[in-house]
Amino acid sequence: MQITNLKKLCDIFWVFLRISPVTFGGGYAMIPAIEREVVEKKDWMNDEEMSELLSIAGAAPGGIGVNASALVGYHIAGIVGAIVAVIGITLPTFLIVLMLSVLYSFVEHYPKMQATLEGIHAAIVGLIIAAGYKMAKSSITDKMTLIAAIGTVIVLLFVPIHPILVIIMGLFLGLIVVYLKDRWGMRSPLHKEKAKTAISYKYADYFIADGI
Repeated sequence: MQITNLKKLCDIFWVFLRISPVTFGGGYAMIPAIEREVVEKKDWMNDEEMSELLSIAGAAPGGIGVNASALVGYHIAGIVGAIVAVIGITLPTFLIVLMLSVLYSFVEHYPKMQATLEGIHAAIVGLIIAAGYKMAKSSITDKMTLIAAIGTVIVLLFVPIHPILVIIMGLFLGLIVVYLKDRWGMRSPLHKEKAKTAISYKYADYFIADGI
């Protein structure tokens, strides 16, 4: 059992150790790489679980990449898994930034270096857009969530307001909308979750009745 846990922790560490050095642009640029490794390759989580995790990671203080790695590690192997994942994703970045900070002072005036940085900046924008698109597919479920998403973008672009206030406003807006939909007999995203849970219990009862 201990060998299995050690192998799992090593696997978590190696996955995030590989993601960090090849992902430029910070946490949001890491999201597509994290999702590909965790959901598609390792099958540690499904798309819905990953979407919920990214929502929490984005709302919590700190970088979304580090937050996401901690939550994935915790989901797989508890507190130790979270610690291992955070070390894995931060260690290469720390070493690379330390090295580049020394080298950049010698080459910052070279035209080729400036061109390289411009290319990296453009690629980062693409990675962030891809991450936003994937999150939108699973997060925008009806007209209300679409309006909330568009309204958030407009507010952040044109109103000098702190993002944490927008997150809090979104939290209360979601609670109010779900309450009103339930009161008026309208279907909300929570009904889908309840339906899935009911189906899961139905199948569980079926297997138990058959002695499986």
